[in-house]
Amino acid sequence: MTTSQKGLAETNDVLKSTQAVIRTALEKLGYPEEVYELLKEPLRTLTVRIPVKMDDGSVKVFTGYRAQHNDAVGPTKGGIRFHPEVTENEVKALSIWMSLKCGIFDLPYGGGKGGVIADPRNMSFREIEALSRGYIRAISQIVGPAKDVPAPDVFTDGQTMAWMMDEYSKMKEHNAPGFITGKPIMLGGSLGRVTATSKGVAIVIREAAKKQEIELKGSKVVVQGFGNVGSYLAKFMHDMGAKVIGISDAYGALHDPNGLDIPYLLERRDSFGTVTKLFTNTITNKELLEIECDILVPAALENQITEENAPFIKAKIVVEGANGPTTPEGSRILDERGITVVPDVLANAGGVTVSYFEWVQNNQGYYWSEEEVERKLDAMMVKSFNEVYETANSRRVDMRLAAYMVGVRRMAEASRLRGWI
Repeated sequence: MTTSQKGLAETNDVLKSTQAVIRTALEKLGYPEEVYELLKEPLRTLTVRIPVKMDDGSVKVFTGYRAQHNDAVGPTKGGIRFHPEVTENEVKALSIWMSLKCGIFDLPYGGGKGGVIADPRNMSFREIEALSRGYIRAISQIVGPAKDVPAPDVFTDGQTMAWMMDEYSKMKEHNAPGFITGKPIMLGGSLGRVTATSKGVAIVIREAAKKQEIELKGSKVVVQGFGNVGSYLAKFMHDMGAKVIGISDAYGALHDPNGLDIPYLLERRDSFGTVTKLFTNTITNKELLEIECDILVPAALENQITEENAPFIKAKIVVEGANGPTTPEGSRILDERGITVVPDVLANAGGVTVSYFEWVQNNQGYYWSEEEVERKLDAMMVKSFNEVYETANSRRVDMRLAAYMVGVRRMAEASRLRGWI
């Protein structure tokens, strides 16, 4: 590995970059070094091995992780992803981001995250169920409604959560809907949960456009990723009158300067958000990111905007729908170019916010209408966006650092009050 390659690898290490921003945020807030030492890593990380009998009769052993960053405020909370590129450091970093999101939105949680190194796109329905149940059995000692509450993430959904809740309920010998969120409505899920992350991103786009004096109706929007977040977001933007001129999935991207037919694409996509394979006139994801537009939403995976392509981004606002789509160097370049970046810990927190609503409803045994869920979500997203935006202006920092400052303060204070530091 050359020196430049090594530097790029370190830049793209999502845990190291997260730790660097946390350190800066704590220094700006005046906290001593021991606070950083506590918060730079999860309090606990469990690695598990999950044997699954495959359809061909063989047994495949999968590796999984569950990280619990900080439970000073309350139970940890965070999704579970099934993806072939899951790493322990990624899961650790994502658990820290969940802590920050919960702090920004004043939720009574710390951050947690789970992942299994697997590709469900190449697995049968039965194999995915077996893996889901096996993962919950493996981590059952450290999770629960008052300990750690999982939720869906990349390549997991309401059905996955239903299997996991059923397995946990069998082990505990009682129904435990509050153990996990993102469940089907019939099993105690919340109305509005499936679209919550996308709805939150749409609200943030609306507020950011107001600040930049961009008329949302008729504006040009590019959405990278067409899974759960990207597809619903494209629909919301289309419904709000914006022109969605570009979308992508894992296999390529589509571009139409006059606006894509989003309802048609939503009808044709498969369960993994794949639609571009149906077309021949596709472009690459790299080309998609560099299309001239008003609003660019990276809603796929990490490290999509880097120092290599940030100089060529032609958007006025970048709103991070995915977790960690912009590297620190990429973010610095966008900031220097005057492009507003609304960070992931703020923009995509609609999911954990409505997961909190679901947990509250499970605990109460009383369920809200979809209108009530959306009204509460809108109010919380607007309040949190304004707090971060005002912190950025008053402290003269970018929105990412401002969001980290707002989010980390609650964890630090809760840890101090408990006498941990």
